[in-house]
Amino acid sequence: MKKYAENCKRIFSDHNNLRLTLESFALIILSLIANAVASEYATEKASNFVTDIILSNIRVYDVDWIFNYGAIVFWIFIIFLCIKKPARIAFVLKSTALFILIRSVFISITHLGAFPTQIYIDPTSFVSNFTFGGDLFFSGHTGLPFLMSYIFWKDIRLRILFMALSIIFGVSVLMGHLHYSIDVLAAFFITYTIYHMALYLFREDKKLFDSIGCKI
Repeated sequence: MKKYAENCKRIFSDHNNLRLTLESFALIILSLIANAVASEYATEKASNFVTDIILSNIRVYDVDWIFNYGAIVFWIFIIFLCIKKPARIAFVLKSTALFILIRSVFISITHLGAFPTQIYIDPTSFVSNFTFGGDLFFSGHTGLPFLMSYIFWKDIRLRILFMALSIIFGVSVLMGHLHYSIDVLAAFFITYTIYHMALYLFREDKKLFDSIGCKI
């Protein structure tokens, strides 16, 4: 614990590192507000559903536990990785915030209605605080683990884990008819672009992240 405290002091005694970290918290809060506004708007304006080559040809499966609890475990693990090495916080949070902000733009201009056979999501669940039903394009469950696989790319264990989670979440939202196929497939391509945007926009944060390595 003493060594951890000394490490935190070493990192945050640098005013620039402290500034980057505080900026990341401000940006993630801003992105979550934007997400809530965009999601409510998209849900209110949602039109009819459309047919889908996958959803129209498979029955619906109850994947509520993966959709909800899988997301909770995923974020707890990300928090653990950041707390363990606080130098990670700025780049992880800013990259995530950029992802959420860009997704907010997409869902604001895409108003497809939810597929009629989708599973019921408990409105009191944790995930329901971040998804409102009309925020379909593109899949956050698929994209965010994929983003983390790039952020932690140098650690092959984390890279494989996050890529596997991205595929598992992507398959699960299709099985639950919670997203259209295009929402899941597009997430991989858009997320790749978002990561490279983050590299360009948050170069100082990435330098701080790399200063301690990405090993668990």
